[in-house]
Amino acid sequence: MTKKAVRILRIVMPVIAIASFIVFPPWKLVKAWITPLPDTVQEQVNDAIEYGFDGMIVYVDQTDREPALYTAGWNNREQKIPADPQALFKIASISKLYIAAATAKMVNDGLLSLDKTLAGYLPEFAGRIEHADKITLRMLVQHRSGIPNYSDHPDYPWTNPFKENSETYRLVFDRPADFEPDKKYSYSNTNYLLIGEIMDKTLGYSHHQYIRQEILIPLGLNNTYSLLREVDLDDVMSGYYVGYESDIKFNDFIQPGGSMLATAQDVGIFLRALNDGSLLNEEEQAIYSSIYKYEHTGLLPGYQSIARYYKNLDAVVVQFVNTSGGNMWTLSEIMYKRIIKILKRQQNP
Repeated sequence: MTKKAVRILRIVMPVIAIASFIVFPPWKLVKAWITPLPDTVQEQVNDAIEYGFDGMIVYVDQTDREPALYTAGWNNREQKIPADPQALFKIASISKLYIAAATAKMVNDGLLSLDKTLAGYLPEFAGRIEHADKITLRMLVQHRSGIPNYSDHPDYPWTNPFKENSETYRLVFDRPADFEPDKKYSYSNTNYLLIGEIMDKTLGYSHHQYIRQEILIPLGLNNTYSLLREVDLDDVMSGYYVGYESDIKFNDFIQPGGSMLATAQDVGIFLRALNDGSLLNEEEQAIYSSIYKYEHTGLLPGYQSIARYYKNLDAVVVQFVNTSGGNMWTLSEIMYKRIIKILKRQQNP
């Protein structure tokens, strides 16, 4: 084979591989899409386990119906403990909804200003984060800061998470910005790490305490926690990663915007209150609507979560899956969408 032919193959073969994946996606994903819908949500949750999920919890709150919880699979597969609808779950980035709501409250109370810069709030970071004098709190909340995402850094220790936020900052300090502030959107966990820092400094105490006082207690969310260290580990659903056998629920992620744990029901109650206006007053709701969204997903090793509100169904649907890696995120999204289709069909038979 000539050198020219080898060069052509090196270019063409990856393209063919990508095209083949697009044209011929994994059969498991195809099957998940095309399999006829079952009649009930519980049947769909049961079926989901056949695709490799260890366990699943689904919470559905629809108008004129009692909220319902559905489970299948394992809470802990080694001990053969069935999935528990009341288990605590690492909700990962769904935590950002609580921080955004707290931000709206603090802005309304005059404690924070959306137009104040990062350098203004944290002057000690001015020389370590590019454009700190131009990045506003609003840009941080909206993921429009351009600050690199610490969890994308190759040195982020997923298997042994940092014990202090100061360790996390080392992954972003003195790095070039991904883009000029407010020029585009790019999701970055660093934004909410910084918001937590700003809140703590402004309040003079932990923003976790503020969220508990201003959001969790008023809503009666007694099964929502800020950090893994606050709970009994026996109450936490086990987490599993494809290709790794051991339970990884012991990994403790402390960074603001990704550290919270809750039951599916507590997340559903919070999401309902966030969407129907019963959590925030009129002024706070207007602020919140201008800065963040009303739904979220979450992903940590061993934990996948989706929390969304559907206005046309007036339904909150929360899904927890305690298996990640491989095609599990795509499968989780497929299962969630199938549940929504079942709910729509039940509403309009």
